[in-house]
Amino acid sequence: MLEITSTPLVLIAILGTVGVALPIISIARKEKGSNSFYAVIAFAALIVSMGYVGYQFVSDHVVPSALFSEDVLVDDAFGGFFALALLIVAVFTTVGSFNYMRRHNSPAVYYSLILLSTIGMVLVAYSTDLVMLFVAWELMSIPTYVLVGFMKRNPSSNEAALKYFLFGALSSAVIVYGISLSYGLTGSTNIGEVIRGYAALDPSLYPLALLSVGMFIAGFGFKMGLVPFHQWLPDTYEGAPPTITALLAAATKKAGFAATIRIVVMGTVALNVDWTLALGILAVMTMTVGNVAAIMQKNISRMLAYSSIAHAGYILIGLAVAPHSSLGLQGSLYQILNHAVMKGAAFIAIAGIVTTLAVTHIDKLKGLGRRMPITSLGIVISLFALAGVPPLAGFWSKVLLFGSALDASATLGWASWLAIAGVLNSALSLAYYGWITRKMYFEGEKEKRVKEPKSVIGVMVFSMIFLVGFGVYPEPILQFVEFATPVLSLGLMP
Repeated sequence: MLEITSTPLVLIAILGTVGVALPIISIARKEKGSNSFYAVIAFAALIVSMGYVGYQFVSDHVVPSALFSEDVLVDDAFGGFFALALLIVAVFTTVGSFNYMRRHNSPAVYYSLILLSTIGMVLVAYSTDLVMLFVAWELMSIPTYVLVGFMKRNPSSNEAALKYFLFGALSSAVIVYGISLSYGLTGSTNIGEVIRGYAALDPSLYPLALLSVGMFIAGFGFKMGLVPFHQWLPDTYEGAPPTITALLAAATKKAGFAATIRIVVMGTVALNVDWTLALGILAVMTMTVGNVAAIMQKNISRMLAYSSIAHAGYILIGLAVAPHSSLGLQGSLYQILNHAVMKGAAFIAIAGIVTTLAVTHIDKLKGLGRRMPITSLGIVISLFALAGVPPLAGFWSKVLLFGSALDASATLGWASWLAIAGVLNSALSLAYYGWITRKMYFEGEKEKRVKEPKSVIGVMVFSMIFLVGFGVYPEPILQFVEFATPVLSLGLMP
């Protein structure tokens, strides 16, 4: 059995204690409008959590990635990698809310829900038991249902929350059905035991096993925004508070991929079934639908929502070719980390624009480069990084992803078409990313500069340093990704 260290429990203690305490403190203080007080406490809890996870890596207390364990939670590099990515987005969301929440009531509840949802996301990454995975999934999802509808007097927010809740409830039911099938077939909910059971399963029961894996992919595919499970996503992203949209687009999607990677292992390794073609087709459909739909949008939140769908397709390329290329999962993890920063920064920038100018229509962004220069620069760098323009960090993750497809073409002759589709879709995305850039910098009359929210400036500066710095010198991130990438082999099971 793997040696279990305390990282998941420490994160539960820090984030859970603060998350529960904030509403209690609010009641005791009997104060309204003290947004900064609760924001600082939530921010401190997230920074301490990030520091602890980072310290575990620096001090070599983290074991190499192992997808299977006899415990319900395993403290390995895979879980730690996702924990850091998810905590970064939670910090972005909290910091970006400093100014945004000054106009709204109940800040203690707002930041409490962010912390509780973050606990669920982190536990999804560390879970090695299907029941624990589902509990963590619901702990992540339920607070976000409330957060999406937090502006309860806004009809768009209420509509977004209702759609999100209905699709979320359906996905949870599908996941539970998959768990029930796997338990009925193997007599266990431990992922390692389930995979052992699937590997030794009677061939006559293979259809049920495949159905269970398909249920997992469909259920988790909802959160990832894969086609055809993406219908809820644009409306929800448009109606939700823009800071919460950052949490949904850059964090909950990543938790979905953390869960799916384990399920893909169940389908590819244990059942000895080649899912490459199915996942490859799904990847091409997802990235193409996302990019084509994004071009037609006029609202920047909806445009970035469809862009987020497209990036789920890019990430899926690595999962599709993972059994045939060791670079597959590395490329997916690299893109997941980069996307967390790129998309999180983009939506926090939108939150700053909404807070300062109260606009989201792309035509109203004319002259934004002069009115909000730092925010505009942060958006442009994030968008170009999303497109994979060198020398930004997004370029290297796409190189690794598309390179893994080319590497897999030695055994899968058609895998190279995944790389071609990825390159063409990346070029297509430049059409609407360039459109936004043109509106901000090359259209509109001379505008006077307005005061930009300092919290948004902080997020922009961090994201720009990250995307440019690790674009110029990607070696540390490459090593981190390589260490965190699990190996698809039954021989790793304890």
